[in-house]
Amino acid sequence: MSDYTINTKCVQAGYTPGNGEPRQIPIYQSTTFKYNTSEDMGKLFDLEASGYFYTRLQNPTNDLVAAKIAALEGGTAAMLTSSGQAANFFALFNICECGSHIVSSSSIYGGTFNLIAVTMKKMGIDVTFISPDASEEELNAAFQENTRAVFGETIANPALTVLDIEKFAKAAHAHGVPLIVDNTFPTPVNCRPFEWGADIVTHSTTKYMDGHGVAVGGCIVDSGHFDWMAHADKFPGLTTPDESYHGITYAEKFGNAGAFITKATSQLMRDFGSIQSPQNAFYLNLGLESLHVRMPRHVENGQAVAEFLANHPKVAKVNYPGLPGDKYYDRAQKYLPQGGCGVVSFEVEGGREAALKFMKELKLAAIETHVADARTCCLNPATSTHRQLTDQQLIDAGIPAGLVRMSCGLEDKADLIADLAQALEKI
Repeated sequence: MSDYTINTKCVQAGYTPGNGEPRQIPIYQSTTFKYNTSEDMGKLFDLEASGYFYTRLQNPTNDLVAAKIAALEGGTAAMLTSSGQAANFFALFNICECGSHIVSSSSIYGGTFNLIAVTMKKMGIDVTFISPDASEEELNAAFQENTRAVFGETIANPALTVLDIEKFAKAAHAHGVPLIVDNTFPTPVNCRPFEWGADIVTHSTTKYMDGHGVAVGGCIVDSGHFDWMAHADKFPGLTTPDESYHGITYAEKFGNAGAFITKATSQLMRDFGSIQSPQNAFYLNLGLESLHVRMPRHVENGQAVAEFLANHPKVAKVNYPGLPGDKYYDRAQKYLPQGGCGVVSFEVEGGREAALKFMKELKLAAIETHVADARTCCLNPATSTHRQLTDQQLIDAGIPAGLVRMSCGLEDKADLIADLAQALEKI
C-alpha cells in the first residue's frame, strides 16, 4: 500500500483479505486463543513467534486497525489503546521512569497537562512546561541531564496553537531524546508529523478518526527513525535485557522499527491492560474509511465559522490558524497547507458570563465534553475540560476563562452560522 495515496490507504490499508475471506475486518471478540501444544504457546511468551494468546495484550482486530493508522502516518509499527489518555501515558512511560524528566509544550489538552504535571509527577517523573512559541535558546534551556522525551500537540486542544514541529524535533534530537506529538486534531490527512522530524505520534481516535462519537480509543505510532542504541544510556528499558521477558533486549531484537511498540505491548499493556475492545476497533475502522472525505468538510465549516466570528462585533477574539492574521497562520501554512481541523475557539465580549449565556442560546450546536465528530458541539473549557487548572495556568495554556471551543461538524455551514448569529444576538 506504500505506493498509494493517503485517500486510498484510508479505505484499504491494514487488511487485505485472501480468497474467500471476509471483505470487512473481522471482529475477533475473544479473550483467549487456542494452541495445540504448550510449546507453541511458549514461543509467543518468549517473543520468538507472532500470534495471540490473550486480548489484554493484543487482538487481531486491533492489530489490523493499528496497521492502517501506521500506514496513514507513515510509521513502522502501531498499537491501539483504550483511550487517547492511555496512548499519551504509554508513549511517555515507555521511555520514562522514576527520576526522569519531560519537556512539554504548555499548550496542550487539560487532561494531558494534568497527567504529566500531577499524576506522572507522583510517579517521580518531573516536567518542564515551555511555551510553544519559545525561542530555540529557551527551548534548549529547558532540557536537563535526565530529560527523556519532548511532548507537544500538532494543534493544541483547545487553544489551537500550532506546534513548530521542526524546531521541537531539532531540540529533542540535539539532546538525544525523541519528540512525541499528539496529532489528534489534524489527523494524518492534514499533517504527518514524521515528515517534519517527530519520532512518535499519538492519537485520541475517539475524535476525527472515529468521527461519529461512538467509540473511545487511542493509538501510538512509531516512526522507526529514532536510534535507541545510539542513546543507550538514556533508555535502558529498550537497550538492556528485560528480565520480566526472558532477558530480551528490545532494541537489539526488534530494531528501531519495532522496539518501541513491542516494549509498550509486552510491558505496559501486559501490566496496565488498557486495551481497546475489538468492537471499538471495528467501529474505528469504519470511521477511518471515510476520514479523507470528512476532514475537508470539517475544515470548510471551521473556516467559514471562523471568518463569520472574526467580523462579529460581539466577538472579542477568534483563534483559528486558517485565518489570515492569526498568530499561527504562517506556521499553519507550513505544516497544515490543506487546513487543520474544524475546531474554532473564540472569546465573546463580556467574558465568562457572556460565554455561558451564548452557549445556552445555541440550538443546533450541543453543549458536550466531546469534540471533533460529525455533529457540531461546543463547551467552555474553564468550567469543564480544564476546570482543574488555575486561572494562571489557563492563561499560560492560552485558554482564558471566557473562551468557547466550538467543534464544527458536517452540517451545512449556513445553518451553523445562522445558529451562531441568533445566539450572539441574545447576549
